[in-house]
Amino acid sequence: MRKIAIKANNRLVDFQRLKYLLVFVILLLVVIFTNKSYAQGFQGGVAIGTNLTQVDGDEVFGFKKFGLNTAAIAIFPFKEKWSVSLEASFSQKGAYQKYPREMLAGKDLPYYKLTLNYAEIPLMLHFTDKGFLTFGLGFSYGRLVGVREIEWGVQTPLTLYSGDYSRDDYNVIVDVRAPIYKKIYFNFRYAYSLTKIRTRTYTNIAGDEWKRNQYNNIITVRLLYIFNDVKKHSDD
Repeated sequence: MRKIAIKANNRLVDFQRLKYLLVFVILLLVVIFTNKSYAQGFQGGVAIGTNLTQVDGDEVFGFKKFGLNTAAIAIFPFKEKWSVSLEASFSQKGAYQKYPREMLAGKDLPYYKLTLNYAEIPLMLHFTDKGFLTFGLGFSYGRLVGVREIEWGVQTPLTLYSGDYSRDDYNVIVDVRAPIYKKIYFNFRYAYSLTKIRTRTYTNIAGDEWKRNQYNNIITVRLLYIFNDVKKHSDD
């Protein structure tokens, strides 16, 4: 009963932290877009796309895990070619490997599948070159809100509260944006964990044992729509 109570308290604390974080971002966006003195300067946008991810250090290789990436974005242009953006996003990360290097009798597939769900707040500095390509550099804070791990076709007992994965993920981000049509942009992004998300011990048939630190490695491809783009459009 005590363990159940502790887990329930942990869930409540985590929910409250996430709630306060999201409320802060939402209030900030509301202030930005309702403040008359800044309304003309700020831009709003939404983005949706996919993450192609892997976890470095998990003995599984390749960007084979697909996940959802969605975001609400506030953009503040402070010079002709410079701007800052703040996002409230949902991002799925993880790893996937259907076939192992060596198959074991009686084992089901997939060999490994990991899904990590994050609520994230990316903060970016952008530079627009000649009014076309926009390059961005920044970082994000992510809060882990969901974990599901499958090995040999069976879900492991690992959970959000088991302590295996760090609840916090800090990423450095490189970003490129290009216009496609009117207010729609193509967005390519690369992100990598600044701190480890897990330390795992591995063993092999020979009895050898080793430890590896793990890091999220993410390629993001998405479409971005800017509501009040400052660029002039022919039929606006």
